[in-house]
Amino acid sequence: MPYAGEISRKNPSCFLFIVDHSASMEDPFASGTKRKCDGLAEVLNRFLYELAIKCAKEEGIRNYYDVGVIGYGATVESAFTGKLAARSLVPIADVANNPMRLDERPKETVTSSGEAVRRIVRVPVWFDPVAAGGTPMVKAFGLAASVLRGWIDAHPDAYPPAVVHITDGESTDGDPTVAMRGVTQMHTSDGNVLLFNVHISSDPHGKVLKFPSSADGLPDAYARMLYASSSYLTPFMCATARAQGLDVGDEAKGFVLNADLNLLVAALDIGTRASNPLR
Repeated sequence: MPYAGEISRKNPSCFLFIVDHSASMEDPFASGTKRKCDGLAEVLNRFLYELAIKCAKEEGIRNYYDVGVIGYGATVESAFTGKLAARSLVPIADVANNPMRLDERPKETVTSSGEAVRRIVRVPVWFDPVAAGGTPMVKAFGLAASVLRGWIDAHPDAYPPAVVHITDGESTDGDPTVAMRGVTQMHTSDGNVLLFNVHISSDPHGKVLKFPSSADGLPDAYARMLYASSSYLTPFMCATARAQGLDVGDEAKGFVLNADLNLLVAALDIGTRASNPLR
């Protein structure tokens, strides 16, 4: 059965994020005033922080995952900065130990007596908002394929990598269909690479679609391309989506259209779920 492999320190898996850094990411989400680039940076920083906690044991953070983030806009390159700059895939322990900086933020907690207490906590930051240039999607997926090829060669029996592509617009360097197919045709012995296309939007009238099971109702050729290029959710991912209250069928694909910030968070959670516990 595919997508059943154990994830362990000896046999880690991989998350690769491909994120749109184009100029239009400076526009706000349709449902508020927060810029898309700000929301995306917040979500990615929170994901890495929570992933590090998930991998933390008494002796430290175990390297269950290698993580990469490719940003594409004015440039196409690794989005990591600081000590991680230019690294394409980084073990989660190295990610956790090398944030770009620590920001101080207020946090409210409630004591056992019901008293609200406000304190300052330090949170790690790996990414700042970026919004510049065009949308060279083909080039971004070409880089992703190169990164994944090397990783799969080194981990031929691993739980397959999950690629989460987050964008707000159409490719400016050609049709990315072939480049996306080049990624999803890669595989380990446990299954093909999983690709999730998450489209975020500034359009208050845009139709929101959450993990559809068919192309019926898709508004245009671009949406149909993203849908067709996306992987099917694994059974465990379908169950996770249903547990979050989403109505998904057994043939649901990893595609979201016109997502707001909350749906973006949900899509990342669902798209990075494996069926087996970490060992």
